[in-house]
Amino acid sequence: MKEYSRKLLSKSLDAIEAAEGLLNMGKSEIAAGRAYYAMFYVAEALLAEKELQFSQHGQVIGAYGLHFAKTRELDPKVHRWLADAFDTRIVGDYDVDTDITVGIVVELINQAREFLSAAQTYLDK
Repeated sequence: MKEYSRKLLSKSLDAIEAAEGLLNMGKSEIAAGRAYYAMFYVAEALLAEKELQFSQHGQVIGAYGLHFAKTRELDPKVHRWLADAFDTRIVGDYDVDTDITVGIVVELINQAREFLSAAQTYLDK
């Protein structure tokens, strides 16, 4: 595994832990953003292993779908999780009245942990 990818996976774990801390503080909207970023860093790490880097979130999400979901190198459900988490982050960051509940954030955090674990297993092969 490349050092850059390893650093992104470490950053992903930090984002998961930050999301959990924020959730414990009652900051669901901000925690949702951190959970999204945890998934985003994992996607970036996986793409970096294929020598692919992008400057926009949509490009990362799309490339992940093309190179990992469509090919079934990793479970395609994760692509949906990543896209949905991005949408939730946008709502949490820019809307003032949101319906981002604790349950939604717990699910995002669990998805981020599962994605990170799957990526680590994949990259350790």
